[in-house]
Amino acid sequence: MTNLSDLNGTYVLDPAHTRLGFVTRHAMVTKVRGSFTDFEGTASGNGSDPSSAKVAVSIATDSFTTGVADRDAHIKSGDFLETDKFPKITFASTSAAVKGDDLELTGDLTIKGITKPVTIPFEFDGEAKDPFGNIRVGFEGKVKISRKDFGITWNAALETGGVLVSDDVTLELEVSAIKQA
Repeated sequence: MTNLSDLNGTYVLDPAHTRLGFVTRHAMVTKVRGSFTDFEGTASGNGSDPSSAKVAVSIATDSFTTGVADRDAHIKSGDFLETDKFPKITFASTSAAVKGDDLELTGDLTIKGITKPVTIPFEFDGEAKDPFGNIRVGFEGKVKISRKDFGITWNAALETGGVLVSDDVTLELEVSAIKQA
């Protein structure tokens, strides 16, 4: 099994095998999941020196989907992502640390023109050569953010108390990246 310290070089996200998603509470009784389908990203570094890790990701906000057209249109509107004015969500790493078999990646997350630092713990899922000769690595990460921190404040009060959409949003990241020659 490959260790994090063995990873070297530049890797590109594989959108066909990567999920950049989220989960949040709806009406305080259930969860809604969604994802972005149009994104690109690169990661580079020397595994024996975690401080050398650099990651940059750009996500097209209008690629947001939950599978429900009306809800997706509302999330893309000015009440939430305002995709016509803010076409990209970006993440740029500022530091990295290895904790056992996990990678803690800290960086600047920008949503709706507001940038906040986040630290995302990633579990390293391994490295494999696919049938086409590509070297792939896999990571899974998850972090909770406050949508209010990014200026996304729309909500509706419920008659029974609480609100329609929770402030907390959990970002779920399932990453497959291909090593570049």
